Amino acid sequence: MPRMLDVSDEVRAEIGDEEADRLLAGENTPGSYDCTSCRTQGNSEQERTSTVLFIGDETAVLAFAHASCLPSQVVQVTEEQLQGAVKSITGDTVDLEPDKIAPEQAVLGVTSGLVLIAGELHPALVVEPTAPIVRPGATGAGDDFLPLLIEQGFMPLMAIDSAPSVLHGWSVLLAAGQLHAVLQPSANGGQPVAWWQAHQPLQVTESWRAAANKHQQVLMFAAPVGSIGRQPREDLLRDALDKAAANGKLVAAAMPLAGT
Repeated sequence: MPRMLDVSDEVRAEIGDEEADRLLAGENTPGSYDCTSCRTQGNSEQERTSTVLFIGDETAVLAFAHASCLPSQVVQVTEEQLQGAVKSITGDTVDLEPDKIAPEQAVLGVTSGLVLIAGELHPALVVEPTAPIVRPGATGAGDDFLPLLIEQGFMPLMAIDSAPSVLHGWSVLLAAGQLHAVLQPSANGGQPVAWWQAHQPLQVTESWRAAANKHQQVLMFAAPVGSIGRQPREDLLRDALDKAAANGKLVAAAMPLAGT
């Protein structure tokens, strides 16, 4: 069966034509894989699949993702991030240094959807990392994603029954109807910096954009890896959010809309 594989020009430039052609021919491509974005299973024989190349200082890791989750791209990370992550990527280590097997660098998966609260639809972003997030400098293998966000001003939710309060200094950048970034205050008090930035602008639905323009703010929900998963419909996404909240694994904040 032919692989439904996307190898972008920038990935091809890094791995070389020979390796790219082998991938497209199915020689080095797994039939099934764990998506590096949403961590659910994919199949390159049945659905469009992206090649994602993580590059450190000395090591590169080739991973696979649903094309609906991530486009084929090159992601630059530090060698320490590659070597120090908790979970291993399901993929091939590119032969920059053959003896090194590089674990996964956590990536923030972002899903947009409409969330019904008190009879009104609100535009929302749901953020879930692909691996546990540890506090900078920590040596343990825990997950500090929610505590780090709570320290930034996000509020824990036990139920989604009212809109969370506004987190001042943060904003969601929407330009030309596409999602570009989530911005946070700069540590030195200068211009806001990107907390999360899309590798390429993400499309949002007309109804999502209309709700964002109406409210002039976006609700952001965040949960640790494995709490939400890849949900194909908004009702299933809401069910997953409610379950995460009930389990004490959800934080949220409202952010002003930057752009249009």
